[in-house]
Amino acid sequence: MSTRPLLIIGNKNYSSWSLRPWLLLRHHGVAFDEHRLLLDTPEFAREIGDWSPNRSVPALRHGGLTVWDSIAICEYVNETFLGGAGWPRDAAARAVARSVAAEMHSGFRALRTRMPMNARRRVADFAYGEDVRAEIERVLAIWRDCRARFGAGGPFLFGGFSIADAMYAPVVLRFVTYGVAITSDLQPWVDALLALPAMQEWLRDGAAETEVLVATEAVA
Repeated sequence: MSTRPLLIIGNKNYSSWSLRPWLLLRHHGVAFDEHRLLLDTPEFAREIGDWSPNRSVPALRHGGLTVWDSIAICEYVNETFLGGAGWPRDAAARAVARSVAAEMHSGFRALRTRMPMNARRRVADFAYGEDVRAEIERVLAIWRDCRARFGAGGPFLFGGFSIADAMYAPVVLRFVTYGVAITSDLQPWVDALLALPAMQEWLRDGAAETEVLVATEAVA
């Protein structure tokens, strides 16, 4: 396949699932086009079925192939464009990175539901329920464990930037939005992620969007 890939995404301010593969592609300098569909609009309902068989974003078109679901897209990008560089080279680190990425993909339902991504918003004195607080603590424990065991080679969860960082990037934005305290041992990782040129580009684009909606994890 020699055609330029096309990534179908939602609003950058709201679409956490779209951010994950977009960040991986952009950070690694993979040339791709993007097609943005506004979440929770008639346009989205009318067009999404033409792009994604599960009627959700993100989806990736590459030649005649369609790949949907954020982690499947990240795996395809890793194999097709990155030569495996999307995961740590060390087998043990790679296994843990896949585990924590999969946990993010399938878990943290309370956090995602009650703290929807809204990168422009800042909430003071957000009232966490116990279920959300427990999930926040689990996320922080994951980050701390990854950094302690595998982070010696760089500022990210496994030293160098990986799919695991991309999977947790929207959680970092949620923590910024809702004022979740980051401990000093984890702040360098959060700072490094937010300082990525690709992340800064995403945030600038999201800040320039004019749509206002309540995003849901079903499409975001």
